[in-house]
Amino acid sequence: MNITVDRDACVGAGQCALIAGELFDQDDDGLVELLEPEPDASQEPLARRAAGLCPARAITVSA
Repeated sequence: MNITVDRDACVGAGQCALIAGELFDQDDDGLVELLEPEPDASQEPLARRAAGLCPARAITVSA
């Protein structure tokens, strides 16, 4: 699994960091920071949930 983020699209809602704090964080401006671009397969449900809840659709999860 691979995760990418579009920081230019991020609106700083923070849902990703709340749902999957081991994969995402927010910088001082509130924008998404990707902590683990290639996490273990066990983290896929969390990554997909975070991507689905992102209001800006700034997170992409691919197999």
